[in-house]
Amino acid sequence: MRHVTIALPDELSVALALAGYRERKISRAQLRQLLGYETRMEVDAFLKSHGVELEYTLQDIERNRKTHPQLGL
Repeated sequence: MRHVTIALPDELSVALALAGYRERKISRAQLRQLLGYETRMEVDAFLKSHGVELEYTLQDIERNRKTHPQLGL
């Protein structure tokens, strides 16, 4: 694979990152890195603001179900 580095306007960088995520070419973690966010919550807010539905799997539900009692929820 060939690597090329170019400077892009911020709007284009965001659009490309969002398109890559929507097309499942990059993961949420990769999207977070590309956008320079520190937390998953920032990425979730970004995706929500751009009309992207968050994926929430059965494994996520089960993990949360087990974690909530530990957090007193």
